[in-house]
Amino acid sequence: MPETTRNTIQDLLPRTTDSVEATMALGARIANMLAPGAVLALYGDLGSGKTHFVKGIAKGLGLAPAEVRSPTFTILAVHDEGERPLYHFDAYRVQTPDEFVELGFEEYVHGEGITCIEWADRIADRLPPHTVHLQFHHVAPSERRITLGAPDDASPGADR
Repeated sequence: MPETTRNTIQDLLPRTTDSVEATMALGARIANMLAPGAVLALYGDLGSGKTHFVKGIAKGLGLAPAEVRSPTFTILAVHDEGERPLYHFDAYRVQTPDEFVELGFEEYVHGEGITCIEWADRIADRLPPHTVHLQFHHVAPSERRITLGAPDDASPGADR
């Protein structure tokens, strides 16, 4: 029997993208690898590609990428018109991890959708064990480097 090739997120990362479109394409490709209930914690500076990556996740789930915007002021945007729901959180304005939980976070991460959390370092202690951690780095004006793993200071249980 011939061997089958199965791509995993680990096979795709680290990756440097050279455009918004390439960052979105990576997100779409990863979306197709995610099981229902997957949680992605996204770390990186402002403008490092996190929201464009989530737009790609949306596209991979059959959602309109144009509908995805950074939910900084609303904290949560629910997109449920695709193959699976996309729960897009932004923890930037969250004052404490407990505040995030009070917003109903746990109801979403245990659902059938895909949960993406920008600025996840602010709620690291509340992330479920199965969370996929992705770091976004500026490399050049149009280049972003996406790596697998949480920053050292954002690991669950890390002292702050």
